[in-house]
Amino acid sequence: MTVTLATPLELPCGITLPNRLCKAAMTEGLADPQLRATERHVTVYRRWAEGGIGLSLTGNVQIDRNHLERPGNVAIDGNGGIEALKKYAEAGKAGGTELWMQINHPGRQEPASISARPRAPSDVRLGSNEAVFGTPIPLSHDEITDIIRRFVHVAETAKATGFGGVQVHAAHGYLLSNFLSPVVNRRTDQWGGPIENRARLLLEIVRGTRDACGKDFGISVKLNSSDFQQGAFTLDECRQVVSWLGEAGIDLLEVSGGTYEQPAMVGARGSAKTWQDPLKESTRAREAYFVEYAKAIRPAATMPLMVTGGFRTREAMEAALNEGALDVVGVARPLCGDTQCPGQLIRGEIDAMPAYENNLLVREEDAPNLSPSHRAMLQQHGQQGWFCVNIVRMGDGQDPALDMTCLEAAQAYDDNEAATNERRKTAMGLAAAQ
Repeated sequence: MTVTLATPLELPCGITLPNRLCKAAMTEGLADPQLRATERHVTVYRRWAEGGIGLSLTGNVQIDRNHLERPGNVAIDGNGGIEALKKYAEAGKAGGTELWMQINHPGRQEPASISARPRAPSDVRLGSNEAVFGTPIPLSHDEITDIIRRFVHVAETAKATGFGGVQVHAAHGYLLSNFLSPVVNRRTDQWGGPIENRARLLLEIVRGTRDACGKDFGISVKLNSSDFQQGAFTLDECRQVVSWLGEAGIDLLEVSGGTYEQPAMVGARGSAKTWQDPLKESTRAREAYFVEYAKAIRPAATMPLMVTGGFRTREAMEAALNEGALDVVGVARPLCGDTQCPGQLIRGEIDAMPAYENNLLVREEDAPNLSPSHRAMLQQHGQQGWFCVNIVRMGDGQDPALDMTCLEAAQAYDDNEAATNERRKTAMGLAAAQ
């Protein structure tokens, strides 16, 4: 049978997705100072749902309000906000869209502006500048078991407030990804060493969530195909973890890759000194960053696969679906400027989603005093800022600022983050300097 974007998909838990397009998780920064959901979530998620997406994944909801990926994260940690979550869930399911909550702990990738001492499996700091990311405090055994409890509690809260499922974030260098990586996880106890120990935390969370939430609740995992770093989590290890996740009964696996150090998830190539891509450059011609990795993982996967990153045209999406490389196509950045494009693509009204990133450039004349490498870093920051700022604008009921430049976006993003963090500190009674 030929699969199109409009073809429904029944997941192992019994949930049927109305089509093959998923709004992948994107950080939003829309929480109130107490880290609770707001009307801004209601506004933007209703807008995305009404655009025709089949499955919508929230930005990462944190399990601990003291440890965040950025200041405006939603956290579920005894801080109230249950009624706001119910409104959020209802809005995000408009028109029959499935809405699942992505749940996370930042691990060592917690900005120092939030906590100077993040938590991680071992004391391996991210980067050399402690003013950006502090040296982690290794988690004790009791703290690890509490993290399992927290993940399960957030999943139970998601179910109770109307979300159809959760996605456990075990990719991109956050805490569960830290445990999987032998570069970051140097423990010698039951949580470190061989891959069966390094995967234990993730698997305990998945099993605990299934036990607590039942067989008809959706459970997804976002997993790196590789960390793209020498000595880190590898494709072979990924295949083994995928097999174990199948035995644990997950419903959807999102294949991704990279960390803050090697940001493959946004199409960046990283440092030539540390990243030697084991797969061919042919993935570039085929749009999606991780399709070849999904094909390599497929023999170990008993669950449907989702791939996010780089997809823009219906032709490439449906080709990947019919090759059997994946079952769900994840899209993210196009939805920050055009929330209607999923339905338009499915109906054949357009052939491709917008690729805003192609116009978000920092040229030499824009920053003549910077080296090429620093211009590239500024461009990456500005692109990230452009998408984040436009999510905030949509949450505020405004249209995206499509004419905003890369440099303008970088400044607007920095200003928004600083203001959001100050409001968070004030509300939580924290000192201005961490």
